[in-house]
Amino acid sequence: MPTRLHKNRKKRGHVSAGHGRIGKHRKHPDGRGNAGGMHHKRIMMDKYHPGYFGKVGMRYFHKTNNKFYCPTINLDKVWTLVSDDVRKEYATKSDIAPVIDAYKAGYFKVLGRGNLPDQPVIVKAKFFSKTAEKKIKAVGGTCVLTA
Repeated sequence: MPTRLHKNRKKRGHVSAGHGRIGKHRKHPDGRGNAGGMHHKRIMMDKYHPGYFGKVGMRYFHKTNNKFYCPTINLDKVWTLVSDDVRKEYATKSDIAPVIDAYKAGYFKVLGRGNLPDQPVIVKAKFFSKTAEKKIKAVGGTCVLTA
């Protein structure tokens, strides 16, 4: 914006330039940023930001997230890991079941939400929830643990 359009041009010649004679326009009269949260700004912090100060929980030194990496998949999505043709092919066969390797598809744990079609299936994964294992066995399938 050009200088001629600045509001301050109108205030030339007026001593305090709209900031008042008594309070005075000083740089940072109550501190910069969040300064004073425990002192003069205490009421605002307690009212609008409860729980801002303090700690919660235990410390965990040098936390590496590798050991906690465990992508999951639910039973209603397990059949999407193989093509639809495979499911139709094995639907007629009773002596053999398809193998679905969740681990190879990037999933470590199989969870039990949803239902499986009434067709035996061998599911491979690192971990299974109790409900997933129960539902897989209910349709005549098996759970194979892989390392």
